[in-house]
Amino acid sequence: WRLLMHSLICIVCPRGCHLEVDDNNNVTGNFCPRGKVYALNEITHPTRTITSTISVEGGKINRVPCVTSSPIPKENIFDVMDVIHKTKVTAPITNGQVLISNILNLGVDIIASRSIERK
Repeated sequence: WRLLMHSLICIVCPRGCHLEVDDNNNVTGNFCPRGKVYALNEITHPTRTITSTISVEGGKINRVPCVTSSPIPKENIFDVMDVIHKTKVTAPITNGQVLISNILNLGVDIIASRSIERK
């Protein structure tokens, strides 16, 4: 009988602890408690923050940088990116403006991370 170990590198802080998680969800290698939380979340339900750009019509520049308002489940990344790539917004846009509300019913918005003026 052998325990399966998951190896991760913690990305919560710059320290980059090398973590090990066994089948019983015991975490070792973490320097701080945040590493344990990160490892358990990464093993049970990994999420990611998405950054991208959305097409802008009538703006001084033609794409606006955007970010998810909170992390999304990793398995939804490609579907979220597909919606983002098909979206067009019209200038003016203000930093922090919701560009796509509740994307894919995940309870997450796509937010502009820059203001764009009209041409």
